[in-house]
Amino acid sequence: MFSSHKYIAFETIVVKEVRRFSRIWLQTLVPPAITIGLYFVVFGNLVGRRIGDMGGFNYMEFILPGLIMMAVIQNSYSNVVSSFFSHKFQKSIEELLVSPVPNFIILAGFVVGGMVRGLAVGAVVTIMASFFINVDVQHPFLTVSVVLLTSIVFSLAGFINAIFANTFDDISIIPTFVLTPLIYLGGVFYSVSLLPVFWSSLSYLNPIFYMVNTFRYGFLGVSDTNVLWAIAMLGLFVCGLTLVSLSLLHRGTGLRA
Repeated sequence: MFSSHKYIAFETIVVKEVRRFSRIWLQTLVPPAITIGLYFVVFGNLVGRRIGDMGGFNYMEFILPGLIMMAVIQNSYSNVVSSFFSHKFQKSIEELLVSPVPNFIILAGFVVGGMVRGLAVGAVVTIMASFFINVDVQHPFLTVSVVLLTSIVFSLAGFINAIFANTFDDISIIPTFVLTPLIYLGGVFYSVSLLPVFWSSLSYLNPIFYMVNTFRYGFLGVSDTNVLWAIAMLGLFVCGLTLVSLSLLHRGTGLRA
């Protein structure tokens, strides 16, 4: 039962997480908008003129869903991994662990905080994109579902990274050497149909490929993958990462001396 004290604990964590990134909005919300604007100017406008249509759409329209998803993934992940590791580093996480707050409330609070930042940046990027192209969503419900599930997945992934991290350098290894390559090879800037057979087959092993393409289907109505399979995969990722995160919290992995 979700009692009042549990709700208060959950609300407190979420509010703290939201205030944490909203106080420094010039560092958390504005830079992604500027970066995406540069992507549109360089890739969408200048390079896009030479590329022409992609999948039957203007190149700027084609890359928009991928750019929004990239912003949501990066910010959902970075918010949780940096925040939770800071609590570990400052030893303030011990106050939460000895309190009567259940582990699932702690996890939910940090995950929702990461989701809020990821979705906020995604909204800023979408508004920024509206100055360049006409933003039209073909399947609103699917689009919202995919972006919510994706933000949950990477908030959970950031949480797990923070648990195992021992130094501030450790929280940048996964984003730099794993997350960024997977994003750029996930079909953000191209259709997998353009790739040779080997690289095309390899793309189907990239989970971000399914997220980007399902989100693109929500916007444009076209996708390089099976949308239902992608949604099911996202659901499995959410369940699996949630169980792993709760198990690590319960055992105190990386949190107790």
